[in-house]
Amino acid sequence: MSARPVRVRFCPSPTGSPHVGLVRTALYNWAFARHHGGTIVFRMEDTDKERSTQESYDAILDLWRWLGLDWDEGIEVGGPHGPYKQSERGAIYADALAQLRASSYTYDCFCTTEEVDARRKASGSKVMGYDGFCRDLSAEQRAAFEAEGRRPVVRFRMPDGSITWTDLVRGDITFESEHVPDYALCRANGDPLYTLVNPVDDALMEVTHVLRGEDLLSSTPRQIALYAALTELGIAQGTPEFGHLPYVMGQGNKKLSKRDPEAHALAYRDQGFLPEGLLNYLALLGWAIAADRDVFSLEEMVAAFDIKDVNPNPARFDIKKADAINSAHMRLLSIDDMTDRVLPFLKAAGVVSDPVGDADAQLLEQAMPLVAERINKLTEAVDMLGFLFVDEAAFVVDEADAEKLLTEDGKAVVRASYDALVGLETWSTAAIQDALQARLVDEMGLKPRNAFGPVRVAVSGRRVSPPLFESMELLGRERSLGRLQAVLA
Repeated sequence: MSARPVRVRFCPSPTGSPHVGLVRTALYNWAFARHHGGTIVFRMEDTDKERSTQESYDAILDLWRWLGLDWDEGIEVGGPHGPYKQSERGAIYADALAQLRASSYTYDCFCTTEEVDARRKASGSKVMGYDGFCRDLSAEQRAAFEAEGRRPVVRFRMPDGSITWTDLVRGDITFESEHVPDYALCRANGDPLYTLVNPVDDALMEVTHVLRGEDLLSSTPRQIALYAALTELGIAQGTPEFGHLPYVMGQGNKKLSKRDPEAHALAYRDQGFLPEGLLNYLALLGWAIAADRDVFSLEEMVAAFDIKDVNPNPARFDIKKADAINSAHMRLLSIDDMTDRVLPFLKAAGVVSDPVGDADAQLLEQAMPLVAERINKLTEAVDMLGFLFVDEAAFVVDEADAEKLLTEDGKAVVRASYDALVGLETWSTAAIQDALQARLVDEMGLKPRNAFGPVRVAVSGRRVSPPLFESMELLGRERSLGRLQAVLA
């Protein structure tokens, strides 16, 4: 472990819908920093002008806020190492590039891609990447290229020998430099590339630990070599420690891609996942708090998290497991907390008004305990509770459920239920249950499932609803009897 105080970074690119793999990476960085009392820097890597969008930028911030992954320095927070958008750091990169260019660590390269490919084909070489043609140009060769109007890219001169580091997840890793070609730091127009800006930002922001996806492992020897140069030039204080996290796999044992519907992190918020449920599940994609325990809080994760416990093997994303973990967290919520979290979905669906009226607030307070143990996502409250709040003129029965249960036999059950309830002196859960039990089960000999299913569909519109008798009490005598009558009309 580095002797320097821990500093990690979130550095997403605003180039599309945030990916669950990005969230997993951010979560591990966050837990690592919080475990060690370190600092989290949040910067936006938005140098890809063609693909970066404000919509994606805003979506990332919305996602981070919803998840509760806070940060100490960076976007919207500020700090001593700003600006924290790469698009605003052009002068910084130009200065770093100029220092590198004035050193022996880089050289100007005038080759076109076509020329490199042609040389490779002619030589029969199987080695991909740049062949070092411009490493040692003579003054005459350089002048000839410049006379043609060619503008060079700046390439980093990879050192001879091997590059070894102790990966925080994978242990000792060695790359032979002969298999790591010299790479470009900027385009021919001078625009800096990721290969330059990412290490320069990490250096100037004093990042001590880089936890990132396995797909970036092959770039690490290049960055380690560059860090040595940046340190020599006084731009960096040293080389950060690296840890490469396992792939997140989707269906068919393929890496989870942006094309996979389960990859889009914000979709889980819209589906009614709890942020703590989603984070808990994503934490399990490579790490475990204990062999026999899957459900835990963020606080418990921070206390227990050790990067060395991360499994380097690929982790498979299992939506059923994600649902189960979220459901477990739903069970941990108090009724008041669940109500607060459900309200935005009820408002969005028009189930309750915004702001909520007194009558609806009172009804919701009574109804939530009936569904708290039955819903596994916040959005399910809309279908579960909607029938209690809807205007009678707008009340509809699900066609598929009606076809299954409101048959002629089902309507006979509804008719018997109406007859049993219409004369009740007291409209209460107990009275409703006693009346329907006596008529449908005791007198007609129906099994409870066959007895109460048609009634449930008639009054709630669905086969799945909160407890029937309690629901009818909340719905009230007039509305309950009216819905039974409507089925018989």
